[in-house]
Amino acid sequence: MEDLNDYTIIKEGEAEILMHAKNEVFYNKTQVNNRDISIAVMRTFISKRNQEHEAMLSKRTTSAPKVSEKDGEEEAPDESVVNENSNGEIERPAEISQDEPCCISEEAVKPTERNVLRQLKPPRVLEALSASGLRALRYAREVEGIGQVVALDNDKASVEACRRNIKFNGSVACSKVESHLADARVYMLTHPKEFDVVDLDPYGSPSVFLDSAIQSVADGGMLMCTATDMAVLCGGNGEVCYSKYGSYPLRGKYCHEMALRILLACIESHANRYKRYIEPVLSVQMDFYVRVFVRIYTSASAMKSTPLKLSYVYQCIGCDSFHLQPVGRTASNKNNSVRYLPGFGPVVPQLCSDCGKKFNMGGPIWSGRIHDQEWVNSILGEVKSMKDRYPAYDRISAVLTTISEELPDVPLFLSLHNLCSTLKCTSPSAVMFRSAVINAGYRVSGTHVNPLGLKTDAPMGVIWDIMRCWVKNHPVKAQLPDQPGSVILAREPTLQANFARAVASLSKAQAKKVARFLPNPEKHWGPKPRAGRQITSKHISLLGAEAVNGHLSLEDGEEPDAKRQKTEDTTQKTEDATPSS
Repeated sequence: MEDLNDYTIIKEGEAEILMHAKNEVFYNKTQVNNRDISIAVMRTFISKRNQEHEAMLSKRTTSAPKVSEKDGEEEAPDESVVNENSNGEIERPAEISQDEPCCISEEAVKPTERNVLRQLKPPRVLEALSASGLRALRYAREVEGIGQVVALDNDKASVEACRRNIKFNGSVACSKVESHLADARVYMLTHPKEFDVVDLDPYGSPSVFLDSAIQSVADGGMLMCTATDMAVLCGGNGEVCYSKYGSYPLRGKYCHEMALRILLACIESHANRYKRYIEPVLSVQMDFYVRVFVRIYTSASAMKSTPLKLSYVYQCIGCDSFHLQPVGRTASNKNNSVRYLPGFGPVVPQLCSDCGKKFNMGGPIWSGRIHDQEWVNSILGEVKSMKDRYPAYDRISAVLTTISEELPDVPLFLSLHNLCSTLKCTSPSAVMFRSAVINAGYRVSGTHVNPLGLKTDAPMGVIWDIMRCWVKNHPVKAQLPDQPGSVILAREPTLQANFARAVASLSKAQAKKVARFLPNPEKHWGPKPRAGRQITSKHISLLGAEAVNGHLSLEDGEEPDAKRQKTEDTTQKTEDATPSS
């Protein structure tokens, strides 16, 4: 019989879980942002899925062939109708009998039969790495219209904790959530295209789960994926990143956005092996991780355009100039058919045309859109309409607001402070710099990844011309002639920058003074030790001195299991060796 005094009740949203005083099952309070934004995306996905289903039924109704009155024969069914179902899979609807014709006219369908045809099964969700089951429980209790939620873990203690928490959350959780002790990779491989949503939130890299996860998502379904190994993705260990994700990272100011794009390129690579491809709807970098939400589709023809969405990155080692080299391109034949060809290159000379230094090359990365602006606006509107149901409303609404104002078709970004650091000059205000870019005829926006980051479609030559004009009015001290800043400033600008304030120099959120980058709500807001790891004084930077000291005092007087077992074995051997009197 377990003592409830050993457990702490943790409430998040509408779910409650029992957490043992020891670090037996992983739980991180910081991930409330992750869970909240996942619930918001899930709600939008269900809404969009219903809309797509209705549109498909409407298309089927209008395109259904009429039955000939003379001989009762049908025309050939529309291929696009036969090849679609509620999940987008290539099969016939299960509700239609094999003895009936594939396409039924609106007049031939009775009201009751029409209702059956219009039924869409609730989406099935797989949480591949559930730990305590908090995320699965929140999905089941908070997302309307959701179907069965399957929670997996290969740790026995975690599965026991998950099942205990399912019972603790009442009948709704018991009817919708099921927990299994299984290897997530094996389970997903043996359940191909069975889940409308697959959620991967591992401790570290998701790379080993991607191949099986791609196969378990139904056509038109969604894969939610988190990566917390940011040191690897951001260039700390480039060779490790290449071995895990197939891309080489660069250590620029844009490294966190590059991490997002490396993860997307890796998912696309796994999808292509099964004639599938991805469509990102939302990609977020926040706290200590990146999280992407992509829809999975199957199409051998659409898959051919993947090289058009991938690029290598050339980063100058002397200045902030970077350039993208697309992997592929298209060309039209005389009969208007499209040919897929290798990309033209190189896009840069051997030495940087701005400062004369060499380039580092990274990638390939996903250079297509990382958000769907329609989805982002829908998610943001849904979050604002239900703000009381999101514990981390302030943070996720700020992130989504910033994402909604990003330029969707501009990969990576510049740092104004880094530009000024290269030239050793004072920095213009962000409004002045943005105004100069807009007045030059280009677009500019912020980025959710970095408060000082600026996305723009202006070429690097224009950016440096703007900075040369700024330095003319704000002189700098003389530098060594071989320094990158000296080489850049030695040239006269070909563009005369206009720093007059432009109307669009502030985004709508900035104009309304909406908070976009919020501080952490408390100290030590970040990653936590892996479950089962003994808490020691070295974890103070992660947990804080108060939490560590409290945990250590709780364990005072208790010997570790291994030490206790060893002591008992020694005592037993001593008793056996002692001769009887």
